[in-house]
Amino acid sequence: MVAVVISVLVMAACTVGARGPLAVVLPPLLVGGAVAAAVWAVRRSRADRTAYESRLTAWAASEAVLGERLRIARDLHDIVSHGLGLITVRAAATRHLPKPAEVQAALTDIEEASRHATAELRRMLLVLREPSAASRRAPVDNLDDLPAIVQGASLTGIRTRLTVEPLGPVSQGVQVAVCQTVREALSNAARHAGPTDVRVRVYRDAPYVVVAVADTGPSVDGWRALPGAGQGLAGLRERVGSLGGTLSAEHVDAGFCLTARIRDDAA
Repeated sequence: MVAVVISVLVMAACTVGARGPLAVVLPPLLVGGAVAAAVWAVRRSRADRTAYESRLTAWAASEAVLGERLRIARDLHDIVSHGLGLITVRAAATRHLPKPAEVQAALTDIEEASRHATAELRRMLLVLREPSAASRRAPVDNLDDLPAIVQGASLTGIRTRLTVEPLGPVSQGVQVAVCQTVREALSNAARHAGPTDVRVRVYRDAPYVVVAVADTGPSVDGWRALPGAGQGLAGLRERVGSLGGTLSAEHVDAGFCLTARIRDDAA
């Protein structure tokens, strides 16, 4: 763009003092060429920027999904490893109890198989672990963490109300997904609606555990949304979908409602 302008100025300078038909025809041609070049440069710049933003959005979505898959894998490692460990301990604890030889052989096989499965699970997912103690993972989320999660969100200025109805037994993976859903929904409410009222409700609907987080919209006139990376819902949808559930997000009146239906047959 700069090179075109400089070229036009140089050529225009060369025509200063010139006489004849060339002096009449050349300046309009130079101006027209400069305008055409400027229009082309602006359009090309906008097209390049649009293409770059499209690639950046696609990359961010891919990274969000990949990151959520890695977190799911780490959570499964913690959950499944714990379950296999209990099986191993229970089988080993019966080793010295009187029992038929067939039962003894079966329990020995169970113990060996669970030890082998635990070792293989840890070997395959070891790469997903943080290498240093400084980056060690926090304990796996559970439903008992919900009050703390909701209370922590109040520091952003939103006013929350938590309702957890009787759920019966809930598998560990679903508990993690419930906590992640509440975190993401409260974070979105704080960014997009500001100091607003938010209701968090967790209940069971037959085989599904349902999490509904609804806000009433901005309560401050002229509130400006502070959007994040925009890929949190993509990662959350990946987590909920991996558990056989669905995630919906919709505007309700002046506010917004995020609902996750997560299948859980533990009950």
